[in-house]
Amino acid sequence: MADIDTLVDFAARYPRLFVLTGAGVSTDSGIPDYRDANGDWKRPPPVTFQAFMGELATRQRYWARSLIGWRTIGQARPGPAHHALAVLEAAGRIELLLTQNVDGLHQAAGSRQVIDLHGRIDTVCCMACARRWPRAEWQETLRQANPDWVALHAPAAPDGDADLDGVDFSTVVVPPCPHCTAEGRVSIVKPDVVFFGENAPRARVQAAFDALARSDAMLVVGSSLMVYSGLRFVQAAVAAGQPVAALNLGRTRADDLFALKVEQSVGPALRALAVAYGPRAASSV
Repeated sequence: MADIDTLVDFAARYPRLFVLTGAGVSTDSGIPDYRDANGDWKRPPPVTFQAFMGELATRQRYWARSLIGWRTIGQARPGPAHHALAVLEAAGRIELLLTQNVDGLHQAAGSRQVIDLHGRIDTVCCMACARRWPRAEWQETLRQANPDWVALHAPAAPDGDADLDGVDFSTVVVPPCPHCTAEGRVSIVKPDVVFFGENAPRARVQAAFDALARSDAMLVVGSSLMVYSGLRFVQAAVAAGQPVAALNLGRTRADDLFALKVEQSVGPALRALAVAYGPRAASSV
């Protein structure tokens, strides 16, 4: 385990970084993460794509919990780590920021070279007609269809979920896509995110690999890499001879692949990088 000064030295040797971020970047914004320091689930795993698409009961449970959980993620604001990464990008130190998060907080902080590997929770999509529209509008649709559920409260869970359990979800009304309804089609509305059991779009993944090839090194921030969709980029960097550094509290699935690992809080560590390499903008971090 190294300290923050060693991470600053790493960034000095490799000025164009490919950055992969995970849930640990957004915990300071009030969005809980999925895993503990050992990389194990803190709660039951998220819903799978197959269950969501195949079972009305799963969709009822998902949207009831999301109706409540959206209050947290919809109001979340960027934290110190998001701002520091935006500063580093503005200073020309980041080739691409690839995030496993779906909260959009990197863009809200000012980062522009961002790929949302798993999509965005602030958008919903129709699985029949492929239309997309803001999650905030869908929230109002859910509220109007389920007035008795609006007053319920539950602890926030990751990615707009809420720990609402021990209730009967069978009365939850899941509205169809308004466009498909008008045209007489059956439809399913889904958050525009990649669920477990679903693949990230190929073009999105390829664009990330292309950016990795242009980079000097890779930096993993706030991710346990327990999901292969992120781990494969570390494996590709190592195979290409690019060093990989990690800034993460706890065990990751790639600990044996890192050239450097710093187990410190991500906000202060990234702020140290921003102060070192983005001095004119560091006051905003």
